[in-house]
Amino acid sequence: MSIQYGIALALAYVLSVIAASAILIPLRNEASATANTDFAAKNTVTVVVLVVLGTLTVTLSGVLILAPILRWYVAGAEPTPDQAEAAIKLGGRQSVILAVTWAVCGGALLLLNLDQGAALLVPVVLGVVFGGAAAAGTGLVLAQHTLRPIMAAATRGAEPRLKVPGVFARLVLLWFLCSALPIAIIAAFVVLRSYGWLIEKSASLDVPVLMVSLAAVILGLPVMILTSRSISDPVGEVVDAMAEVERGNIVSYVGVYERSQIGRLQTGFNRMVTGLAERDRLHDLFGRHVGADVARRAIDEGASLSGDVVDAAVLYIDLVGSTKLAESRPPQEVAEVLNDFFRIVVGVVDEHRGLINKFEGDAALVVFGAPLWTDEPASAALAAARALGVQLSQLAAVDFGIGVSAGRVFSGDIGAENRYEYTVIGDAVNEAARLADLAKTSDRRILCSAAAIVRADTAEQKRWTGSYSTVLRGRSEATHVSAPVADP
Repeated sequence: MSIQYGIALALAYVLSVIAASAILIPLRNEASATANTDFAAKNTVTVVVLVVLGTLTVTLSGVLILAPILRWYVAGAEPTPDQAEAAIKLGGRQSVILAVTWAVCGGALLLLNLDQGAALLVPVVLGVVFGGAAAAGTGLVLAQHTLRPIMAAATRGAEPRLKVPGVFARLVLLWFLCSALPIAIIAAFVVLRSYGWLIEKSASLDVPVLMVSLAAVILGLPVMILTSRSISDPVGEVVDAMAEVERGNIVSYVGVYERSQIGRLQTGFNRMVTGLAERDRLHDLFGRHVGADVARRAIDEGASLSGDVVDAAVLYIDLVGSTKLAESRPPQEVAEVLNDFFRIVVGVVDEHRGLINKFEGDAALVVFGAPLWTDEPASAALAAARALGVQLSQLAAVDFGIGVSAGRVFSGDIGAENRYEYTVIGDAVNEAARLADLAKTSDRRILCSAAAIVRADTAEQKRWTGSYSTVLRGRSEATHVSAPVADP
């Protein structure tokens, strides 16, 4: 990057020499032949030496001011406030280097030709002033490709501070350099000749006009390309980052270091991505607390109290002896046992497309068929109960009871407008909870009601056998209870 940066400054200096020559050479050609001969004999070598020395000076100076910045940038380290400040001021420092180099070289040339008179010195002064300004401006455009990622790293997370021309100002400047300025110079030649100032009235303007036209063509193309790239490159970065976001990579970030319309566009994109990341994080946390289906339903329907009465199946699972477990083991160990227990519950429920409506201490209420409709909610609930019985029996530290029921339930949000939760309410919920208590003393630790068996498909019904009828705690009517068929 140091070499690339040095070459950019050297190229800016050389291009500014060509631009200054577009003024200096035509005006010098209109001086007397003797004066031109004396000037050429005395200054040809000097001009070449000054151009070479100036080019080497700006190149080496650019490498030197960039070196300390590259130490932390290449290492990928976070810059200190002083290092970030130095990086932000890099563009101004390079402009000073280019302008001062031009001033020193131009001053040396003027000192060597004080005896030549105003007719020869005025073009030199004009060329130095124009060349210095052209060098500083061209340097900023040429070095922008190298400086952009450095500035982005130095200003990451902060508001851009570098003031640069906006898009409109750049286009106007492009028009001025490539169109208005050459035309103005040609018009100046015509005015100077008409009054005999610096150019004799009898002199031909063919060569001056030709030189200015060639300079406009030679310099116009690179200036137009560089100006276009100063706009298209950062816009292209935003477009590429938007494509990454579209593919799901919401950690995309574009560098921002200039205070212009482009800088505001980049800042706006970064803020948008930050908002998307925050939204996804909240969506993920929301989904983990209430379930992905409930979260999706809340996002689709908005913050309103609503619900429906639907056919659903309910599975209730409760641990046995959790109080004794908490008394005999350290809290951290109890938490680990519960996490292992609920990890299995969550995995099985997700596999059978159920919703864990809530965790109640050492118990869980699971719903099938709400809030998302499914074809066979009772079959899914019964299959999930059997799978849970197999997997939970492998945990030596826990015992459990599982109850399954089905029927018409209210499925929706209850509470207040500013604080509510999704839940299911109905007789099937109460029946499943009572069956889970009763199942804690059964052989397979799983019981279901006839309502669930009736609503299941034939294949699932064959996996259950009727056991007995009983009046569950808190109910007035008897419930026909079934248990899974023992594996052969």
